[in-house]
Amino acid sequence: MNASLKKLTATAIGIALFVVLALCVQVPVFQNYYLCLGYVAMAVYCFSFGVFSGTAVGALGVVLYCLLTSGLRGMPGWALGNVVIGIGLGLTFRATRDMQKKGVQYALWVGSVILFTAIGILGVKSLIDSLIKSQPFLVRAGMNLYAFVADAVVLILSLPLCPLLDKTAQKLINNT
Repeated sequence: MNASLKKLTATAIGIALFVVLALCVQVPVFQNYYLCLGYVAMAVYCFSFGVFSGTAVGALGVVLYCLLTSGLRGMPGWALGNVVIGIGLGLTFRATRDMQKKGVQYALWVGSVILFTAIGILGVKSLIDSLIKSQPFLVRAGMNLYAFVADAVVLILSLPLCPLLDKTAQKLINNT
């Protein structure tokens, strides 16, 4: 099997993993909002397989999750928000992967999670939601504040797993 087919297969596994983690492990945090542990898969894929795979895991994972649980409710904004998060994290991981100063590297990762999750959830998701539901943007951004905090927390907590799981993830691609 060639490398691109292996990477595509690994990405499909990541999308399924996102859905399984989001469905099976639900940790309630705010009112009726749960931590989405699918973001752990997204972070690991952004780190190990790059921008395209990580973004596909986050965006398509959300699409499948929403179709299985609630239909289209919230899905367009959440999926497009995950595109922003995936691209931002994937590029950050690529740029900082070989940094010698691990403290600085980790600080950049945390800052990147906060920045791109804010843009993706508070910005993009809120804009899409406000257009779909004909509500003011600031109202939707306020409503998505819980999602921003919960998603950023899961992504930040998953950061130490990224380098730990990288060697195993790379074996999926490099072994024949």
